[in-house]
Amino acid sequence: MKKTVALFGRPNVGKSTIFNRLTKSRDAIVDNMPGVTRDRNYGDVVYDDKSFLLVDTGGFLSNDTDSFAQEIKNQLQMGIEECDIIVLVFDGKSGISSYDQDLLKLVRDVDKPKFFLVNKIDSLEKEDLIYDFYQTGVEHLFPVSGEHGYGINDFLDALSEFIPSEGDKDPDSELIKIAIVGKPNSGKSSLTNKILGEERMVVSDVPGTTRDSIDSRLSFNGKNYLIVDTAGIRRKSKVNEKIEKFSVIKALRSLDKCDIALILIDASEGITEQDVKIAGYAEERGCGAIFVINKWDLVERDPKAQKRFVDDVRYHASFLSYAPIITISAKTGKRVQKIFGLVNKVYQQYSTRISTSKVNEIINTAVERNTPPYHKSRRLKFYYSTQVTACPPTFISFVNYPDAVHFSYKRFLINQIRTKTGLEETPLVFFMKQRKGKEGFMDKLPTRPSIKKASKRGKNKRLRKRR
Repeated sequence: MKKTVALFGRPNVGKSTIFNRLTKSRDAIVDNMPGVTRDRNYGDVVYDDKSFLLVDTGGFLSNDTDSFAQEIKNQLQMGIEECDIIVLVFDGKSGISSYDQDLLKLVRDVDKPKFFLVNKIDSLEKEDLIYDFYQTGVEHLFPVSGEHGYGINDFLDALSEFIPSEGDKDPDSELIKIAIVGKPNSGKSSLTNKILGEERMVVSDVPGTTRDSIDSRLSFNGKNYLIVDTAGIRRKSKVNEKIEKFSVIKALRSLDKCDIALILIDASEGITEQDVKIAGYAEERGCGAIFVINKWDLVERDPKAQKRFVDDVRYHASFLSYAPIITISAKTGKRVQKIFGLVNKVYQQYSTRISTSKVNEIINTAVERNTPPYHKSRRLKFYYSTQVTACPPTFISFVNYPDAVHFSYKRFLINQIRTKTGLEETPLVFFMKQRKGKEGFMDKLPTRPSIKKASKRGKNKRLRKRR
């Protein structure tokens, strides 16, 4: 397993900026507002052919008046317990504070390698600012700038001595990536905690508690998964705070990198317009989808209630007709483990490859069964078809007039592929492309009206010669 390195520090010292620089990403939300990061955020770092897992934690204040202060402190303690290496970050501009002393007490007795960074030191002339921090009893300090990169390589050189070299293939490449998306307060964090079996996420009745998209790794029945708990996606007109707008953007980005999207719907509210929009986001990004109807324990115990709810989902989100539907209760854990059976089934289809001969057989049979309409008095011809990629299964057909293939006929061909291959619970992508090179002999022949015109012109020419 990779070594886990955790960043700790009081709010607004620049932990998330350092996190983004080391991971070469923007996975951590950065803002001048203190306390933006509440949960632990994970990211991979590769340096000098060595890799480790970096954790960004929430800012720690011992007497914070924020209603989430105790939850943040619990997250910090869990981060200290699970990490292999501790990195404590100080603010070089503000100097040492009582909160830094409190955090030092929290980690001082932990028997793990520790590194101490003084952030916001962006030049050699400003390194004098680190001397005040030696009163904490720390022997070695690293002056760094997360924003400009000053001193980061010196820190990584020292850190890499505690990181083993890469050996076997990175196991993360074999992960099935699952994003849990939905409206605020639909139970995404509760479901994540129930799946992981621990209080990994801060859970509250206050909508918008989760701000970052948080990654968690899980092994279940011999398979490895990456669970991404995303921020709630609410209607644009309801998004007022700048920080929440960032959270919505990050939730949408999580859909881009996931394989399967668990679309959570609150059973007590029924499917809403916003639920349909979120499902549309998943469909646009080509990821597999599963509708998860949460809070089913709050719905009346009517044997026909489930059928009515499923029919309602199918009606309003007809574009995801292939997506399975499951009813659960994240609170009680009812049917939560059955989600993995559906995920495995959908992912198996999502990553399937079909042989070229099979694809051509399906398309040719479909075209013979239902001939495509003519285009400008010429027949549409499908010369060659193949699957170009998986995740999702993507097919391409080379035709003589790709723009003339109606979307309804393309849908007919997609349904034929679903029926013949059993790919009935995954998105399929189908492209039409102009065939390059020599055209068919029949395509070169003039159409019947042009033959008549040519014949008439030739006849008139002969009559003029006779005259």
